[in-house]
Amino acid sequence: MLETAIRYLTIGLGSALGGMARYWCSGAMARVFGETFPWGTFTVNAAGCAFIGLFAGVTVPEGRYYLPLLARQFVMVGLCGGFTTFSAFSLETLRLAGDGEYFKAAANIAASIAVCLAGVWLGYGLGSNWSER
Repeated sequence: MLETAIRYLTIGLGSALGGMARYWCSGAMARVFGETFPWGTFTVNAAGCAFIGLFAGVTVPEGRYYLPLLARQFVMVGLCGGFTTFSAFSLETLRLAGDGEYFKAAANIAASIAVCLAGVWLGYGLGSNWSER
């Protein structure tokens, strides 16, 4: 029971930190690029995908940098889960389409899927390669 409570608190702390980082990053992107395209959400999703891939590749149980399950859950479920924003991506895309911005909505979908999958692939490949050395 205590172990389960510690696990939930640890993941919750990671989620809170990830959410704060997402809020800061999204705001910074909006200040730099404006809000006509959801650059903040796009950036946090791309960065979060690349990071989770890298982290997973580096800390695989058979790799050089093994971390206990709780530490991996803190980072991958907590931090990355709180940082990335698929629900916000979906809502922003729906709003773009609702405003008649069909090209921007389609661009957001295509770019987010391509860049985020590429980020996970690249991050995992780099992390696995790094872990094998």
